[in-house]
Amino acid sequence: MASSLLHLSLLLCFLFSSSPLFLSFSNGSTAVTTTILENIQSLSFDEGYTQIFGDTNLMLQSDGKRVHLSLDQRTGSGFASQDLYLHGFFSASIKLPSDYAAGVVVAFYMTNGDLYEKNHDELDFEFLGNIRGREWRVQTNVYGNGSTAVGREERYDLWFDPTEAFHQYSILWSHDQIIFYIDNIPIRGIVRNESMGGAFPSKPMSLYATIWDGSNWATSGGRYKVNYKLAPYIAEFANLVLHGCAINPIDHSSACNSLEDNHYNTITMSSEQRSAMQNFRKKHMTYSYCYDRKRYPVPLKECLITRRDSMKLYRSNGVKFTNQRHNVKHHHHRSSTYLADSTI
Repeated sequence: MASSLLHLSLLLCFLFSSSPLFLSFSNGSTAVTTTILENIQSLSFDEGYTQIFGDTNLMLQSDGKRVHLSLDQRTGSGFASQDLYLHGFFSASIKLPSDYAAGVVVAFYMTNGDLYEKNHDELDFEFLGNIRGREWRVQTNVYGNGSTAVGREERYDLWFDPTEAFHQYSILWSHDQIIFYIDNIPIRGIVRNESMGGAFPSKPMSLYATIWDGSNWATSGGRYKVNYKLAPYIAEFANLVLHGCAINPIDHSSACNSLEDNHYNTITMSSEQRSAMQNFRKKHMTYSYCYDRKRYPVPLKECLITRRDSMKLYRSNGVKFTNQRHNVKHHHHRSSTYLADSTI
């Protein structure tokens, strides 16, 4: 047990060492701040993952340390973790397809939909492609207990070009909190509370990575489609990290004891990280379900917002005003599962 806790601490130290931000660990009354450590290895594909679809559209490189997922007119492609997990830290470095990528969706997410069809849980990073000259967008979402009718989507633009180099995307999931990170910067935090009820993910999930055709919703509500004349569209994955409490898929017994599982709850954001998250959200969040007055005339209980801020900063469909587009009308569309885009 002690070695497992130390390994988690070392792993997170390594992953976050390239950032001036740090994770804080609380152990009883003593707070321990991680330091820069090295020599933590990510998994190869065969050590932790299995292909789920796409046959030859999934290719392994660098002795299985790098995975290429491609989308062409035949099929997309994807892989999943070999194990189910109940809480943990999950991460990958991803490089997205360049040039025209409208309609293309790349996803890095956790779900248990194959086990719980009617009451599944889900944690999503979704990357939405765009027309030439327009940036990719990133969307996060949280579902619990089959709560897909009540989406909790947020969408962001990025401060870098995600097609030029690899960037790290991570999910920390514990009993009481969920944190999404981009390049070690927390961009969204969800704390378990009574107002969310069963909507907080609480059942074992697998990790997935996929690329697929989302032409009917992903770019401007389906206005722009995947152009297969430009295929294949290739998403690259590297630095694959699975660190959590593995669950037996048959009897759902855990490889972790309660103390090890609770260790994920002790990981908190430092004041520097919290400030960085607030700064990111102010500059880069372009849509939030909390401000979507068309969809939710009465905000969900966990949305701590004022109507004045909502009307001043966001359109009635939850899309943030920009100086250039303040007077442009946009229309909100939605598929049965996903939030459609209302801006390019």
